[in-house]
Amino acid sequence: LTLSLQDILARYKRMDGYKTLYQPGLDHAGIATQNVVEKQLLSQGIKKEDLGREEFIKKVWEWKEKSGGAILEQMKHLGVSAAFSRTRFTMDKGLQRAVKLAFLKWYEQGLIVQDNYMVNWCTKDGALSDIEVEYEERKGALYYIRYYLENQKDYLVVATTRPETLFGDSALMVNPNDERYKHLVGQKAI
Repeated sequence: LTLSLQDILARYKRMDGYKTLYQPGLDHAGIATQNVVEKQLLSQGIKKEDLGREEFIKKVWEWKEKSGGAILEQMKHLGVSAAFSRTRFTMDKGLQRAVKLAFLKWYEQGLIVQDNYMVNWCTKDGALSDIEVEYEERKGALYYIRYYLENQKDYLVVATTRPETLFGDSALMVNPNDERYKHLVGQKAI
């Protein structure tokens, strides 16, 4: 899908009169690349951590030499309008410096920030991208919890799949424009 969207934008800009270069590239540090190389190593009983950074990078280069051509061929078969003669790899000489400078420039412009965000987390490997997360569907229960108000007659029912969070609840909110709950605005639950 990503390739299709990029190709659509490049073609649109060309039709609109812009000189547009759609330059294909392969990323050594892309999560998908890293996952493939790590899985190949694990199938041989080797952990990435046991190799060290330099040896792991060598394995990524080996993967690129073996698989990079197949990826570009797939792009060609899809009809992507890229300049394949100008394909780059993020570890090509000269390009590493350009990548670092671009990152630094974007950081200085405030486009890249380090902040507190919710992330997918693995207790073994640390932060995970959405690509690395494997979802599974499970049947679960929906619990209805009554939060009594201070007058101990009225209550608000809250539905949750996580009743264990009840002990950390510190506030309830209602839509003040919803006729069913207008009378609860400003009241306190116990």
